[in-house]
Amino acid sequence: MSLRQFEYALAVAEEGSVTAAAELLRVAQPSVSQQIRGLERELGVTLFARTPTGLVPTAVGRAFLRDAEVAVRAARRAKATARAGADELEGELVVAAQMGLGTRQLPGALSALRRRFPRLEITVFEEANPAELERLARRGVVDLGLIAGPCREGLYEGHHLGDEEFVVVLGPEHAQLAADRVELRVLAREPWIRFDHGSALDGVLRGVLRDNELAPATVARVSQTATAVRWAAQGLGVTLVPTSAVLPGLEHLTRPVFPAVSMPTIAAIRPGAGPAEMALLEFLRQETWPHTGFAGDAQGLLTTG
Repeated sequence: MSLRQFEYALAVAEEGSVTAAAELLRVAQPSVSQQIRGLERELGVTLFARTPTGLVPTAVGRAFLRDAEVAVRAARRAKATARAGADELEGELVVAAQMGLGTRQLPGALSALRRRFPRLEITVFEEANPAELERLARRGVVDLGLIAGPCREGLYEGHHLGDEEFVVVLGPEHAQLAADRVELRVLAREPWIRFDHGSALDGVLRGVLRDNELAPATVARVSQTATAVRWAAQGLGVTLVPTSAVLPGLEHLTRPVFPAVSMPTIAAIRPGAGPAEMALLEFLRQETWPHTGFAGDAQGLLTTG
């Protein structure tokens, strides 16, 4: 087996046809077909099934492709590291941000990274579910993650950037906007805008409500912090989000809460990370991060435990 075969199989899975995969890879269609057939003969399995809508991976094909993706990404990182002299760094860097962390700081750090390494391809996504984020980490997909909690021994090393304080977002007519800090107990009868079950944000909110013996009604569940902030600003209900997730122009509708709620913001990278990850870490450190003296023991999310 070769990395070229892995790349061809991944392209076929992404495009759904040999023809489209060949166009994506800028190679002749027979070459792709030959490589896939050779790979299937060597493995002794069928990787793709033909359907009316195109080629789709079989069950064993999906399992193979997961590992193939890890291998291809690892090869690209190795290639990028080998070419890291001067400004020659190239390849792909995958960044995952949990819970909307770093919403204000990440763009500046990434812009600085692109100026330093203009040939580097950067992919960024938000992953609300900690279980999914850990699965991606174990597969080697994530190069750097912004997470709300320390990294224990295992796949990644944690670097503390700052402490993210949470604020409540209120509608413009809400009486509590007159206060400098809102007591959580006075929001017990308010409808709450919450987040998807299983998401890290909903986990934070569940803990806050439990610790303060609150059981408010849930008026809506959303998957993005921006949606929760907008809906709360329109008066649909109240919500609790990291400070950096508040949209520009809506800061006047937010208040810190009492008891205070805060979580550490951790940059998680692999031990022995390459120059791209280390450069991004340094640019992240140069951004402005709040520090609230958080001393909690939140469970790490990228671990092997």
